[in-house]
Amino acid sequence: MKIHRILSVFPLGLLATSFFFDLGWLATGRAELGLVAWRLIFAGVIGSVLASLTGIVELLRIPRGTRARAIGTWHGGGTLVVALLFAASWIVRRDVPGYPETIAIAISGLGVLLTVITGWLGSEAANRLEEV
Repeated sequence: MKIHRILSVFPLGLLATSFFFDLGWLATGRAELGLVAWRLIFAGVIGSVLASLTGIVELLRIPRGTRARAIGTWHGGGTLVVALLFAASWIVRRDVPGYPETIAIAISGLGVLLTVITGWLGSEAANRLEEV
């Protein structure tokens, strides 16, 4: 069962796209771009929760003491931090979502950078699973 691999692309896409809308807001100051980013973050964090649930189920099926289990655990912990970063960014901007503060955009940017690492770890865990 590889449901996690299917579900994880949605929050990844939503959260990464939100950051590009933030960059668009920085370039233009158009409130609708900031508002779209805020909504994308909300949907991405909700999607992360759903993907995480399937990831936990799949992680528990990996034999203990294997490299795949260790990498999967790091991947899961890292993606939890990503979800928390984006949730924090969403909360910071909730009062005026069309005009995000610099700190909210910086938090999202950090989340995107960490997503690159956790995505690589997830791919590595999936590849290691085929060796188990």
